[in-house]
Amino acid sequence: MALDPSHTQTPHLGLFVSGLCKSYGPVQVLADASFEVRPGEVVALLGENGAGKSTVSNIIAGSTKPDAGSITWRGKPYSPASPAAAIDSGVGMIHQELKLLPDLSVAENVYVGRLPMRGGRIDRAAMNARASAQLKRLGLDVSPDRKVRTLRIAAQQQVEIAKALTLNAELLIFDEPTAALGSEETELLFQQIRKLKAEGMSFIYISHRLDEIAEIADRVVVMRDGRIVARHERADIPVRTVVEQMVGRSVERMFPPLSEPGSETLLEVENLSSPERSFQNVSFSVRTGEILGIAGLIGAGRTELVRAIAGADPISSGSVRVAGKPVHLNGPAAAIKAGVVLVPEDRKAQGVVLDQTIGENLAIGNFDHVAPNGWVFPKAVQKFAEAGISRLGVKGRPSQAISKLSGGNQQKVIIAKWISRPPKVFILDEPTRGIDVGARAAIYDVIADLARSGMAVVVVSSDLEEVLGLSHRVLVLSRGRQRGILDRSEASNVAVMELATS
Repeated sequence: MALDPSHTQTPHLGLFVSGLCKSYGPVQVLADASFEVRPGEVVALLGENGAGKSTVSNIIAGSTKPDAGSITWRGKPYSPASPAAAIDSGVGMIHQELKLLPDLSVAENVYVGRLPMRGGRIDRAAMNARASAQLKRLGLDVSPDRKVRTLRIAAQQQVEIAKALTLNAELLIFDEPTAALGSEETELLFQQIRKLKAEGMSFIYISHRLDEIAEIADRVVVMRDGRIVARHERADIPVRTVVEQMVGRSVERMFPPLSEPGSETLLEVENLSSPERSFQNVSFSVRTGEILGIAGLIGAGRTELVRAIAGADPISSGSVRVAGKPVHLNGPAAAIKAGVVLVPEDRKAQGVVLDQTIGENLAIGNFDHVAPNGWVFPKAVQKFAEAGISRLGVKGRPSQAISKLSGGNQQKVIIAKWISRPPKVFILDEPTRGIDVGARAAIYDVIADLARSGMAVVVVSSDLEEVLGLSHRVLVLSRGRQRGILDRSEASNVAVMELATS
Protein backbone atom coordinates (compact mmCIF):
# COMPACT_ATOMS: atom_id res chain seq x y z
CA MET A 1 0.00 0.00 0.00
CA ALA A 2 1.42 3.38 -0.96
CA LEU A 3 1.88 6.09 1.64
CA ASP A 4 -1.41 7.44 2.93
CA PRO A 5 -1.11 10.97 4.36
CA SER A 6 -4.13 10.30 6.53
CA HIS A 7 -2.45 7.27 8.12
CA THR A 8 -3.64 7.07 11.71
CA GLN A 9 -2.51 5.08 14.69
CA THR A 10 -4.57 2.18 16.01
CA PRO A 11 -4.45 2.10 19.83
CA HIS A 12 -2.21 -0.66 21.17
CA LEU A 13 0.74 -1.02 23.58
CA GLY A 14 3.40 -1.22 20.90
CA LEU A 15 5.64 1.52 19.50
CA PHE A 16 4.37 4.78 17.97
CA VAL A 17 6.87 7.05 16.22
CA SER A 18 5.40 10.44 15.39
CA GLY A 19 6.93 13.29 13.38
CA LEU A 20 10.60 12.55 14.15
CA CYS A 21 13.06 15.07 12.68
CA LYS A 22 16.84 15.23 12.84
CA SER A 23 19.44 17.52 11.25
CA TYR A 24 23.21 17.69 11.37
CA GLY A 25 24.09 21.28 10.65
CA PRO A 26 22.28 22.32 7.46
CA VAL A 27 21.65 18.71 6.39
CA GLN A 28 18.29 17.25 7.36
CA VAL A 29 18.63 13.48 7.65
CA LEU A 30 15.17 12.75 9.04
CA ALA A 31 11.96 14.63 8.23
CA ASP A 32 8.56 13.97 9.85
CA ALA A 33 9.03 10.20 10.19
CA SER A 34 5.94 8.46 11.57
CA PHE A 35 5.14 4.74 11.81
CA GLU A 36 4.08 2.11 14.32
CA VAL A 37 5.15 -1.34 15.41
CA ARG A 38 2.44 -3.51 16.94
CA PRO A 39 3.07 -6.18 19.56
CA GLY A 40 4.17 -9.48 18.07
CA GLU A 41 4.98 -8.29 14.56
CA VAL A 42 8.00 -7.69 12.35
CA VAL A 43 8.10 -4.36 10.52
CA ALA A 44 10.68 -4.12 7.72
CA LEU A 45 12.26 -0.67 7.47
CA LEU A 46 13.76 -0.35 4.00
CA GLY A 47 15.71 2.27 2.08
CA GLU A 48 19.07 3.05 0.52
CA ASN A 49 22.05 4.04 2.65
CA GLY A 50 21.38 7.60 3.79
CA ALA A 51 17.60 7.15 3.65
CA GLY A 52 17.30 7.70 7.41
CA LYS A 53 16.81 4.11 8.61
CA SER A 54 19.77 4.07 10.98
CA THR A 55 18.96 7.55 12.29
CA VAL A 56 15.41 6.66 13.28
CA SER A 57 16.63 3.33 14.70
CA ASN A 58 19.32 5.03 16.77
CA ILE A 59 16.73 7.45 18.16
CA ILE A 60 14.49 4.57 19.22
CA ALA A 61 17.50 2.72 20.70
CA GLY A 62 18.66 5.75 22.71
CA SER A 63 21.87 6.48 20.77
CA THR A 64 20.64 9.72 19.15
CA LYS A 65 18.37 12.56 20.24
CA PRO A 66 15.72 13.83 17.80
CA ASP A 67 15.27 17.54 17.07
CA ALA A 68 11.49 17.18 17.01
CA GLY A 69 8.77 14.57 17.25
CA SER A 70 7.75 12.05 19.89
CA ILE A 71 7.68 8.33 20.62
CA THR A 72 5.18 6.33 22.64
CA TRP A 73 6.16 2.88 23.89
CA ARG A 74 3.85 0.52 25.76
CA GLY A 75 1.30 3.30 26.16
CA LYS A 76 3.67 5.82 27.74
CA PRO A 77 5.89 8.65 26.43
CA TYR A 78 9.32 7.28 25.58
CA SER A 79 12.54 9.28 25.28
CA PRO A 80 15.58 7.15 26.25
CA ALA A 81 18.62 9.11 27.38
CA SER A 82 21.02 6.31 26.43
CA PRO A 83 21.12 2.78 24.99
CA ALA A 84 21.20 1.47 28.58
CA ALA A 85 17.99 3.36 29.33
CA ALA A 86 16.41 1.90 26.20
CA ILE A 87 17.41 -1.63 27.23
CA ASP A 88 15.94 -1.01 30.70
CA SER A 89 12.71 -0.04 28.90
CA GLY A 90 12.73 -3.27 26.90
CA VAL A 91 14.23 -1.96 23.64
CA GLY A 92 17.45 -3.37 22.15
CA MET A 93 19.33 -3.02 18.88
CA ILE A 94 21.84 -4.96 16.79
CA HIS A 95 23.92 -2.46 14.82
CA GLN A 96 25.17 -3.09 11.29
CA GLU A 97 28.72 -2.35 12.47
CA LEU A 98 29.56 -4.98 15.08
CA LYS A 99 29.88 -3.73 18.66
CA LEU A 100 31.84 -6.65 20.08
CA LEU A 101 34.89 -6.52 22.35
CA PRO A 102 37.51 -8.54 20.43
CA ASP A 103 39.71 -9.52 23.39
CA LEU A 104 36.86 -10.86 25.50
CA SER A 105 35.46 -14.36 25.12
CA VAL A 106 32.34 -15.24 23.17
CA ALA A 107 30.32 -15.73 26.38
CA GLU A 108 31.62 -12.50 27.92
CA ASN A 109 30.49 -10.61 24.83
CA VAL A 110 27.04 -12.19 24.92
CA TYR A 111 26.55 -11.13 28.56
CA VAL A 112 28.71 -8.01 28.73
CA GLY A 113 27.24 -5.61 31.31
CA ARG A 114 24.99 -8.41 32.57
CA LEU A 115 27.51 -11.02 33.75
CA PRO A 116 25.86 -13.69 35.97
CA MET A 117 27.26 -13.52 39.49
CA ARG A 118 27.52 -16.08 42.27
CA GLY A 119 28.99 -15.37 45.67
CA GLY A 120 30.40 -12.05 44.46
CA ARG A 121 32.19 -13.66 41.51
CA ILE A 122 31.33 -14.19 37.86
CA ASP A 123 29.52 -17.50 37.46
CA ARG A 124 31.46 -18.59 34.39
CA ALA A 125 29.94 -22.06 34.24
CA ALA A 126 26.42 -20.63 34.04
CA MET A 127 27.49 -17.88 31.62
CA ASN A 128 29.22 -20.33 29.27
CA ALA A 129 26.32 -22.80 29.36
CA ARG A 130 23.71 -20.13 28.59
CA ALA A 131 25.82 -18.58 25.83
CA SER A 132 26.50 -21.96 24.20
CA ALA A 133 22.82 -22.87 24.24
CA GLN A 134 21.80 -19.60 22.57
CA LEU A 135 24.56 -19.82 19.96
CA LYS A 136 23.63 -23.40 19.07
CA ARG A 137 20.07 -22.27 18.41
CA LEU A 138 21.57 -19.93 15.81
CA GLY A 139 23.73 -22.69 14.30
CA LEU A 140 27.10 -21.62 15.77
CA ASP A 141 29.05 -24.34 17.55
CA VAL A 142 32.14 -22.67 19.05
CA SER A 143 33.71 -22.72 22.49
CA PRO A 144 32.24 -19.97 24.72
CA ASP A 145 35.80 -19.37 26.00
CA ARG A 146 37.12 -18.53 22.55
CA LYS A 147 38.17 -14.92 21.97
CA VAL A 148 35.91 -13.06 19.59
CA ARG A 149 38.81 -11.69 17.52
CA THR A 150 39.60 -15.24 16.34
CA LEU A 151 36.13 -15.66 14.77
CA ARG A 152 35.24 -14.94 11.16
CA ILE A 153 32.85 -12.09 10.45
CA ALA A 154 29.82 -14.36 10.05
CA ALA A 155 30.42 -16.00 13.43
CA GLN A 156 30.90 -12.59 15.06
CA GLN A 157 27.55 -11.56 13.59
CA GLN A 158 25.93 -14.59 15.24
CA VAL A 159 27.49 -13.66 18.59
CA GLU A 160 26.02 -10.16 18.22
CA ILE A 161 22.59 -11.64 17.48
CA ALA A 162 22.85 -14.02 20.45
CA LYS A 163 23.67 -11.05 22.70
CA ALA A 164 20.53 -9.23 21.56
CA LEU A 165 18.31 -12.29 21.96
CA THR A 166 19.39 -12.63 25.62
CA LEU A 167 18.36 -9.06 26.53
CA ASN A 168 14.79 -10.09 27.41
CA ALA A 169 13.69 -7.16 25.26
CA GLU A 170 10.14 -6.59 24.04
CA LEU A 171 11.29 -4.71 20.92
CA LEU A 172 14.45 -5.58 19.00
CA ILE A 173 15.87 -3.54 16.13
CA PHE A 174 17.90 -5.62 13.69
CA ASP A 175 20.13 -3.56 11.36
CA GLU A 176 21.42 -5.89 8.63
CA PRO A 177 21.52 -9.00 10.87
CA THR A 178 22.06 -11.42 7.96
CA ALA A 179 24.61 -9.40 5.96
CA ALA A 180 27.33 -11.99 6.65
CA LEU A 181 25.11 -15.07 7.07
CA GLY A 182 24.37 -17.87 4.65
CA SER A 183 20.89 -19.23 3.95
CA GLU A 184 20.98 -21.95 6.62
CA GLU A 185 22.09 -19.55 9.37
CA THR A 186 19.53 -17.00 8.20
CA GLU A 187 16.75 -19.57 8.50
CA LEU A 188 17.85 -20.47 12.05
CA LEU A 189 17.67 -16.77 12.96
CA PHE A 190 14.21 -16.53 11.40
CA GLN A 191 13.09 -19.50 13.49
CA GLN A 192 14.13 -17.63 16.63
CA ILE A 193 12.37 -14.46 15.46
CA ARG A 194 9.15 -16.38 14.74
CA LYS A 195 9.29 -18.05 18.16
CA LEU A 196 9.79 -14.74 19.97
CA LYS A 197 7.16 -13.04 17.81
CA ALA A 198 4.64 -15.69 18.87
CA GLU A 199 5.47 -14.76 22.47
CA GLY A 200 4.59 -11.12 21.76
CA MET A 201 8.03 -9.63 20.98
CA SER A 202 8.18 -6.98 18.24
CA PHE A 203 10.93 -6.37 15.69
CA ILE A 204 12.11 -3.59 13.41
CA TYR A 205 14.02 -5.36 10.64
CA ILE A 206 16.43 -3.50 8.34
CA SER A 207 17.96 -5.38 5.41
CA HIS A 208 19.27 -4.85 1.89
CA ARG A 209 18.43 -8.49 1.12
CA LEU A 210 14.97 -7.76 -0.16
CA ASP A 211 14.16 -11.41 -0.87
CA GLU A 212 14.14 -12.01 2.92
CA ILE A 213 11.43 -9.46 3.60
CA ALA A 214 8.43 -11.47 2.36
CA GLU A 215 9.64 -14.42 4.41
CA ILE A 216 10.06 -12.71 7.79
CA ALA A 217 8.21 -9.37 7.83
CA ASP A 218 4.51 -8.64 8.42
CA ARG A 219 4.52 -5.07 7.11
CA VAL A 220 6.92 -2.81 5.20
CA VAL A 221 7.88 0.84 5.64
CA VAL A 222 10.01 2.41 2.86
CA MET A 223 12.22 5.47 3.39
CA ARG A 224 13.98 7.79 0.95
CA ASP A 225 15.96 10.97 1.69
CA GLY A 226 14.92 11.01 5.34
CA ARG A 227 11.20 10.64 4.65
CA ILE A 228 8.76 7.75 4.70
CA VAL A 229 7.59 7.38 1.11
CA ALA A 230 5.51 4.19 1.27
CA ARG A 231 3.83 1.79 3.67
CA HIS A 232 2.70 -1.71 2.79
CA GLU A 233 0.33 -3.67 5.02
CA ARG A 234 1.68 -6.88 3.51
CA ALA A 235 5.30 -7.91 2.96
CA ASP A 236 4.82 -10.08 -0.14
CA ILE A 237 5.20 -7.23 -2.61
CA PRO A 238 7.33 -7.34 -5.78
CA VAL A 239 10.99 -6.60 -5.12
CA ARG A 240 11.09 -4.25 -8.11
CA THR A 241 8.26 -2.17 -6.58
CA VAL A 242 10.19 -1.76 -3.33
CA VAL A 243 13.45 -0.95 -5.13
CA GLU A 244 11.80 1.73 -7.25
CA GLN A 245 10.24 3.29 -4.14
CA MET A 246 13.64 3.21 -2.41
CA VAL A 247 15.59 4.82 -5.22
CA GLY A 248 12.83 7.04 -6.64
CA ARG A 249 13.26 5.82 -10.22
CA SER A 250 12.52 2.89 -12.48
CA VAL A 251 14.98 -0.01 -12.15
CA GLU A 252 15.40 -2.03 -15.33
CA ARG A 253 17.95 -4.58 -14.16
CA MET A 254 20.18 -5.52 -11.25
CA PHE A 255 22.84 -7.77 -12.79
CA PRO A 256 24.79 -6.78 -15.92
CA PRO A 257 24.96 -8.99 -19.02
CA LEU A 258 27.98 -11.28 -19.06
CA SER A 259 30.42 -11.42 -21.97
CA GLU A 260 31.80 -14.71 -23.27
CA PRO A 261 35.02 -15.81 -21.48
CA GLY A 262 38.24 -16.27 -23.41
CA SER A 263 40.02 -19.57 -24.00
CA GLU A 264 43.19 -18.88 -21.99
CA THR A 265 43.32 -20.24 -18.44
CA LEU A 266 44.64 -17.59 -16.04
CA LEU A 267 44.14 -19.20 -12.62
CA GLU A 268 44.72 -22.87 -11.85
CA VAL A 269 44.20 -24.24 -8.33
CA GLU A 270 45.10 -27.88 -7.80
CA ASN A 271 44.43 -30.00 -4.67
CA LEU A 272 44.75 -27.00 -2.36
CA SER A 273 44.41 -27.78 1.35
CA SER A 274 44.60 -25.79 4.60
CA PRO A 275 46.64 -26.83 7.64
CA GLU A 276 43.51 -26.26 9.79
CA ARG A 277 41.51 -28.41 7.34
CA SER A 278 39.12 -25.50 6.68
CA PHE A 279 39.32 -26.57 3.02
CA GLN A 280 40.74 -29.76 1.52
CA ASN A 281 41.80 -30.86 -1.97
CA VAL A 282 40.10 -28.02 -3.83
CA SER A 283 40.77 -27.83 -7.58
CA PHE A 284 39.43 -25.42 -10.19
CA SER A 285 40.48 -23.09 -12.99
CA VAL A 286 39.30 -19.67 -14.21
CA ARG A 287 39.73 -18.36 -17.76
CA THR A 288 40.31 -14.85 -19.00
CA GLY A 289 37.10 -12.85 -18.85
CA GLU A 290 35.37 -15.44 -16.65
CA ILE A 291 33.62 -14.86 -13.31
CA LEU A 292 33.68 -17.89 -11.01
CA GLY A 293 31.30 -17.69 -8.06
CA ILE A 294 32.04 -19.60 -4.84
CA ALA A 295 28.99 -20.59 -2.78
CA GLY A 296 28.49 -22.46 0.46
CA LEU A 297 27.16 -22.18 3.98
CA ILE A 298 29.05 -20.56 6.85
CA GLY A 299 31.99 -22.78 7.77
CA ALA A 300 32.27 -24.16 4.24
CA GLY A 301 35.78 -22.68 3.88
CA ARG A 302 35.04 -20.08 1.19
CA THR A 303 36.88 -17.15 2.82
CA GLU A 304 39.75 -19.34 3.98
CA LEU A 305 40.20 -20.68 0.44
CA VAL A 306 40.42 -17.29 -1.30
CA ARG A 307 42.64 -15.85 1.45
CA ALA A 308 45.04 -18.74 0.88
CA ILE A 309 45.05 -18.16 -2.89
CA ALA A 310 45.86 -14.50 -2.18
CA GLY A 311 48.74 -15.48 0.14
CA ALA A 312 47.04 -14.20 3.30
CA ASP A 313 46.64 -17.64 4.93
CA PRO A 314 48.97 -20.66 4.78
CA ILE A 315 48.41 -23.85 2.80
CA SER A 316 49.51 -27.38 3.71
CA SER A 317 49.49 -28.86 0.22
CA GLY A 318 48.48 -28.18 -3.35
CA SER A 319 49.49 -25.57 -5.88
CA VAL A 320 48.37 -22.34 -7.54
CA ARG A 321 49.41 -21.26 -11.04
CA VAL A 322 48.76 -17.89 -12.66
CA ALA A 323 49.09 -17.68 -16.44
CA GLY A 324 50.86 -21.03 -16.37
CA LYS A 325 53.48 -20.01 -13.79
CA PRO A 326 53.56 -21.45 -10.25
CA VAL A 327 52.91 -19.00 -7.40
CA HIS A 328 54.81 -19.48 -4.14
CA LEU A 329 52.19 -18.56 -1.55
CA ASN A 330 54.47 -17.30 1.22
CA GLY A 331 52.58 -14.03 1.73
CA PRO A 332 50.30 -11.47 0.06
CA ALA A 333 53.28 -9.68 -1.54
CA ALA A 334 54.18 -12.79 -3.55
CA ALA A 335 50.57 -13.19 -4.70
CA ILE A 336 50.29 -9.51 -5.68
CA LYS A 337 53.55 -9.76 -7.62
CA ALA A 338 52.13 -12.76 -9.47
CA GLY A 339 49.00 -10.77 -10.31
CA VAL A 340 46.54 -12.01 -7.66
CA VAL A 341 44.66 -9.42 -5.57
CA LEU A 342 41.92 -9.75 -2.95
CA VAL A 343 39.10 -7.45 -1.82
CA PRO A 344 38.53 -8.86 1.72
CA GLU A 345 35.18 -9.60 3.36
CA ASP A 346 35.74 -7.17 6.27
CA ARG A 347 36.02 -3.92 4.33
CA LYS A 348 36.59 -1.59 7.27
CA ALA A 349 39.02 -3.76 9.23
CA GLN A 350 41.06 -5.24 6.36
CA GLY A 351 40.30 -3.28 3.18
CA VAL A 352 40.77 0.39 4.03
CA VAL A 353 42.62 2.55 6.56
CA LEU A 354 39.74 4.53 8.02
CA ASP A 355 41.74 7.43 9.47
CA GLN A 356 43.43 8.17 6.12
CA THR A 357 42.20 9.92 2.98
CA ILE A 358 40.96 8.39 -0.26
CA GLY A 359 44.23 9.35 -1.93
CA GLU A 360 46.35 7.75 0.79
CA ASN A 361 44.29 4.56 0.63
CA LEU A 362 44.73 4.37 -3.12
CA ALA A 363 48.48 4.92 -2.76
CA ILE A 364 48.86 2.01 -0.32
CA GLY A 365 49.92 -0.99 -2.38
CA ASN A 366 50.90 1.24 -5.27
CA PHE A 367 54.09 2.90 -4.06
CA ASP A 368 55.82 1.73 -7.23
CA HIS A 369 53.50 4.18 -9.02
CA VAL A 370 53.53 7.12 -6.59
CA ALA A 371 57.01 6.70 -5.09
CA PRO A 372 59.22 5.01 -7.71
CA ASN A 373 62.40 6.32 -6.06
CA GLY A 374 61.31 5.72 -2.48
CA TRP A 375 59.88 9.21 -1.93
CA VAL A 376 56.14 9.81 -1.85
CA PHE A 377 55.25 12.95 -3.80
CA PRO A 378 51.85 14.50 -2.90
CA LYS A 379 51.26 15.60 -6.49
CA ALA A 380 51.86 12.05 -7.71
CA VAL A 381 49.40 10.72 -5.11
CA GLN A 382 46.86 13.38 -6.13
CA LYS A 383 47.14 12.52 -9.84
CA PHE A 384 47.05 8.78 -9.18
CA ALA A 385 44.01 9.12 -6.90
CA GLU A 386 42.12 11.33 -9.35
CA ALA A 387 42.60 8.72 -12.07
CA GLY A 388 41.30 5.93 -9.79
CA ILE A 389 38.34 8.01 -8.61
CA SER A 390 37.40 8.87 -12.19
CA ARG A 391 37.77 5.32 -13.46
CA LEU A 392 35.51 3.77 -10.79
CA GLY A 393 33.12 6.69 -10.37
CA VAL A 394 33.92 7.18 -6.67
CA LYS A 395 31.87 9.98 -5.13
CA GLY A 396 34.66 11.76 -3.27
CA ARG A 397 37.87 13.77 -3.52
CA PRO A 398 41.46 12.53 -2.96
CA SER A 399 41.76 14.67 0.18
CA GLN A 400 38.51 13.38 1.70
CA ALA A 401 38.60 10.97 4.67
CA ILE A 402 37.60 7.52 3.47
CA SER A 403 35.60 7.00 6.68
CA LYS A 404 33.10 9.57 5.38
CA LEU A 405 32.28 7.53 2.26
CA SER A 406 29.37 5.12 1.92
CA GLY A 407 30.10 1.39 1.90
CA GLY A 408 29.68 1.25 -1.87
CA ASN A 409 32.19 4.04 -2.47
CA GLN A 410 34.66 2.52 0.01
CA GLN A 411 34.43 -0.73 -1.95
CA LYS A 412 35.09 1.13 -5.20
CA VAL A 413 38.23 2.68 -3.65
CA ILE A 414 39.54 -0.80 -2.72
CA ILE A 415 38.88 -2.05 -6.26
CA ALA A 416 40.48 1.08 -7.77
CA LYS A 417 43.57 0.52 -5.63
CA TRP A 418 44.22 -2.82 -7.33
CA ILE A 419 42.98 -2.15 -10.86
CA SER A 420 45.86 0.19 -11.65
CA ARG A 421 48.47 -2.57 -11.33
CA PRO A 422 46.67 -4.26 -13.30
CA PRO A 423 46.15 -7.76 -11.85
CA LYS A 424 45.52 -10.99 -13.72
CA VAL A 425 43.27 -12.51 -11.03
CA PHE A 426 40.79 -10.38 -9.09
CA ILE A 427 39.14 -11.98 -6.01
CA LEU A 428 36.22 -10.32 -4.19
CA ASP A 429 34.97 -11.73 -0.87
CA GLU A 430 31.42 -10.53 0.01
CA PRO A 431 31.69 -7.55 -2.39
CA THR A 432 28.30 -6.01 -1.47
CA ARG A 433 28.11 -6.73 2.26
CA GLY A 434 26.38 -3.76 3.92
CA ILE A 435 25.88 -1.96 0.59
CA ASP A 436 22.41 -0.71 -0.34
CA VAL A 437 20.46 -1.95 -3.33
CA GLY A 438 21.09 1.16 -5.42
CA ALA A 439 24.87 0.94 -4.98
CA ARG A 440 24.95 -2.83 -5.53
CA ALA A 441 24.12 -2.49 -9.22
CA ALA A 442 27.12 -0.17 -9.64
CA ILE A 443 29.43 -2.70 -7.94
CA TYR A 444 28.05 -5.47 -10.17
CA ASP A 445 28.83 -3.36 -13.24
CA VAL A 446 32.41 -2.88 -11.98
CA ILE A 447 32.82 -6.64 -11.47
CA ALA A 448 31.53 -7.37 -14.98
CA ASP A 449 33.92 -4.74 -16.36
CA LEU A 450 36.86 -6.47 -14.62
CA ALA A 451 35.98 -9.66 -16.49
CA ARG A 452 35.45 -7.83 -19.79
CA SER A 453 38.95 -6.34 -19.45
CA GLY A 454 40.38 -9.88 -19.53
CA MET A 455 40.92 -10.64 -15.85
CA ALA A 456 39.94 -13.90 -14.17
CA VAL A 457 37.43 -12.92 -11.47
CA VAL A 458 36.45 -14.93 -8.37
CA VAL A 459 33.45 -13.82 -6.29
CA VAL A 460 32.58 -15.22 -2.85
CA SER A 461 29.15 -14.29 -1.53
CA SER A 462 26.65 -15.44 1.09
CA ASP A 463 23.94 -13.94 -1.13
CA LEU A 464 23.03 -16.80 -3.44
CA GLU A 465 21.14 -14.57 -5.89
CA GLU A 466 24.33 -12.50 -6.21
CA VAL A 467 26.46 -15.56 -6.98
CA LEU A 468 23.96 -16.84 -9.56
CA GLY A 469 23.44 -13.44 -11.17
CA LEU A 470 27.14 -12.62 -11.58
CA SER A 471 28.84 -15.91 -12.39
CA HIS A 472 29.62 -17.90 -15.50
CA ARG A 473 30.17 -20.94 -13.25
CA VAL A 474 29.60 -21.66 -9.54
CA LEU A 475 31.90 -23.73 -7.31
CA VAL A 476 30.10 -25.11 -4.25
CA LEU A 477 31.91 -25.90 -0.99
CA SER A 478 30.54 -27.79 1.99
CA ARG A 479 32.52 -28.29 5.20
CA GLY A 480 35.76 -27.56 3.40
CA ARG A 481 35.10 -30.02 0.59
CA GLN A 482 34.47 -29.21 -3.05
CA ARG A 483 31.03 -30.62 -3.92
CA GLY A 484 30.83 -29.57 -7.55
CA ILE A 485 31.14 -26.84 -10.17
CA LEU A 486 27.92 -25.82 -11.94
CA ASP A 487 27.69 -24.11 -15.33
CA ARG A 488 25.47 -21.03 -15.52
CA SER A 489 22.79 -23.00 -17.37
CA GLU A 490 22.47 -25.58 -14.58
CA ALA A 491 23.14 -23.35 -11.55
CA SER A 492 19.99 -22.60 -9.54
CA ASN A 493 19.09 -21.99 -5.90
CA VAL A 494 18.03 -25.60 -5.51
CA ALA A 495 21.04 -27.08 -7.31
CA VAL A 496 23.51 -25.00 -5.26
CA MET A 497 21.80 -25.70 -1.92
CA GLU A 498 21.66 -29.43 -2.61
CA LEU A 499 25.44 -29.45 -3.00
CA ALA A 500 26.05 -26.96 -0.14
CA THR A 501 24.15 -29.15 2.34
CA SER A 502 25.61 -32.44 1.16
